[in-house]
Amino acid sequence: MTSEKAQTDDTGPSVAREQHDPAEESVRVRSSGGAEFVVRLLRAERPDAPVALVVPAMGARARFYAPFARGLHQGGLHVAVTDLRGQGESTPMARRGVAYGYREMVDDDLPAVARAVSAAFPRSPVVLIGHSLGGQLALLSSATELTGVHAVVLTAAGSVWWRGFGWVRGPRNLVGSQLFAALATVLGYWPGERLGFGGTQPTAVMRDWARQGRTGRYTLRGSDTDYEAALARLTLPVLAVGVENDSLAPPGATDHLLQKIPAAPVSRWHYSEALASSHRLDHFRWVRHSDGMSAYITDWIFGTLTTQEGQLR
Repeated sequence: MTSEKAQTDDTGPSVAREQHDPAEESVRVRSSGGAEFVVRLLRAERPDAPVALVVPAMGARARFYAPFARGLHQGGLHVAVTDLRGQGESTPMARRGVAYGYREMVDDDLPAVARAVSAAFPRSPVVLIGHSLGGQLALLSSATELTGVHAVVLTAAGSVWWRGFGWVRGPRNLVGSQLFAALATVLGYWPGERLGFGGTQPTAVMRDWARQGRTGRYTLRGSDTDYEAALARLTLPVLAVGVENDSLAPPGATDHLLQKIPAAPVSRWHYSEALASSHRLDHFRWVRHSDGMSAYITDWIFGTLTTQEGQLR
């Protein structure tokens, strides 16, 4: 499998690049199992403007999305960004002996954060914007109707089912994902910071990821919920944004993910280097050159979410 770190040395998740916006607010949210989150907020001028709640990729810190968040905010949206459990400012820190997987993030964390965001912006509809794994988690949580959000945007997000990557890359991904999960099981955690893929993760996250890569289905450890059936019933508007040169979420992987939500009204858009002022793009680099993407997503949100009185904007 291709290393996320190797692909994104100059633009990938980086603590050194984190900066606090002076206009930013924050709220603390507690979920299950002692998990706590710092949710960073940017308020739009209009109190009833929609809220874009950004959900990071595996191993990416919330602060990495600052350029994207600023673009959404400049377009007139409220914006909220937080880390996934065990990453960045959230707790418990992912390490050996810490046990949580997709289920905790889908059933407990995202609903708790979405409730806190709704409380901070009581007049505003909430839209989940999920990058990569964050997009998968956003869909799963929204499909179970736990978040109460009004729409979902997928950015560089797709199923990790190996057949979605073609007959050359797919088998390599299958073997690699199962080896990664096996190594995480042996070590008691996934040392992704050292190995260059996915950040430091608990074993269960890697096993959930590998299971979906192997079977194509979302069967989450510790849950008896039929997530595939829930996805099939999802009727929220969904925007799927593909990114040029994205080998980690190619069109085939996005196709497989979107096939799971046949009842949802789905729009698709491709973010090319031409639309990014000729900057080099890939699975992570788009965040640093996201003005064009944030503008398109903002327009889609305002155009999609309506009130009884008509358009929100």
